[in-house]
Amino acid sequence: FVGGAEFARQVKDRLARWRPYFKSAANDYGIDWRLLAAIGYQESRWDPSARSPTDVRGMMMLTESTAERMDIDNRRNPQQSIDGGTRYLLQLMERLPETIERPDRMWYALAAYNIGLGHVLDARRLLIGAGRDPDVWVNLADALPDLDDVRYARVLRYGLANGDIALAYVSDIRAYYDILRWMSDRRVVAADDKLAVAPARGLHDMAPQNPAAAAPVF
Repeated sequence: FVGGAEFARQVKDRLARWRPYFKSAANDYGIDWRLLAAIGYQESRWDPSARSPTDVRGMMMLTESTAERMDIDNRRNPQQSIDGGTRYLLQLMERLPETIERPDRMWYALAAYNIGLGHVLDARRLLIGAGRDPDVWVNLADALPDLDDVRYARVLRYGLANGDIALAYVSDIRAYYDILRWMSDRRVVAADDKLAVAPARGLHDMAPQNPAAAAPVF
């Protein structure tokens, strides 16, 4: 609840400034802008100057190597960061096995965005070894925490990793995405771009007022 309240406050205080960049990337690449905004909040709290101790930087917290691959020359430029982060997410989706269907494919890609594609593929191998479907997100969510279990060290091609963090990462983004869908389903006061309070429906029963413009790719 506390995290949700802080998120709602930051929607008012920060998101309005960066919303055009998220919408621009959404239009360019076919991903719901609200999902991109949820990723941006999880990564940096919508702070384009954010920096981690490992020198991951910017709105979408790109590593230097990822920024280079995405042809981003300034990670602190919010427009470049959002554009590069979106293209990187799509690249991860394309590199996943074709057997993973949507929307699970997006959740797998988000886990890979956080922990690395190799570790996500390792979690799938653990599921295959256990005789479980490796293409279903609910199963992967069970397997991710095992990535730091030394019992599996010999079968993990990409080494041990903290899968609990990746699982929490995806769960938080999905929660923020639900909140944004819920909030944007209300009427927008055009004069000052504030969200008006209107009768709310359940978070998982939201439909955008303009489905053609906001339909997520996944």
